[in-house]
Amino acid sequence: MCVTLITGAASGLGWALAQACQARGDQLLLTDLNQDLLEQRAASLTATKVISLAGDICDEQVQLALVDACLAEFGRLDVLINNAGITHRSLTQRTAPEVFRKVMAVNYHAPLELTLKALPLLKASRGQIVAVGSMASWMPVLGRAGYCAAKSALAQALEVLRGEVRRDGVRLLLVYPSFLATPIEQNALGADGQAASHARTTLGTLHSAEWMADKVILAQAQGLERLFPDRRTHLASLLWRLAPSFFHRQMCRRFAAELH
Repeated sequence: MCVTLITGAASGLGWALAQACQARGDQLLLTDLNQDLLEQRAASLTATKVISLAGDICDEQVQLALVDACLAEFGRLDVLINNAGITHRSLTQRTAPEVFRKVMAVNYHAPLELTLKALPLLKASRGQIVAVGSMASWMPVLGRAGYCAAKSALAQALEVLRGEVRRDGVRLLLVYPSFLATPIEQNALGADGQAASHARTTLGTLHSAEWMADKVILAQAQGLERLFPDRRTHLASLLWRLAPSFFHRQMCRRFAAELH
């Protein structure tokens, strides 16, 4: 039976992934900053063994506690899903430095550090690392400089790690969703670190968390290394590589509202 650790598991894509993983028979360790909601979610999953451990994923002691809990409660770890994230909607030149630092800490430092701490267990099980990235990791988006930078940094770091741990039997799946109907955007930070005051601009179809979770589960079963979940996302990634200036002009037109 597979043991899966999911970060940011109390809502949005993390919760959809928790349900999908249990449906295939996984035992789960769930973590989230929202302790009350996390405990409610964990208690509702009864088909297999599920434990929860709330805390700030940026805290090194929380990271160590999660790895220790995997060993103590299950004796192993097969899949680490780095899902927890935070975004902002604010122009680069107006954004306070602490906003950039927070976005980078949650989206880059925390998942990379947790991954490295969990690596001995993943090597022992010849397991898998799943990282929920974003189209923003390879395409620029007005008003999202910190988020784009953090997701890009994580993707690059894990692509390097992929080559380093392949011989240990550890697999990596990097997921590149577009726009999802999840709380990450509802909780976006503004330039001053408070809640963003304007609605987000989207591109393409707004998919549900459940739709995305099903895609991730299927990609794992197929042994994919990178997941572009729909045709538009895949074509956009190719266009950015082949014609970046054209792509940049189109992006600026589409997200022009961010300038105002």
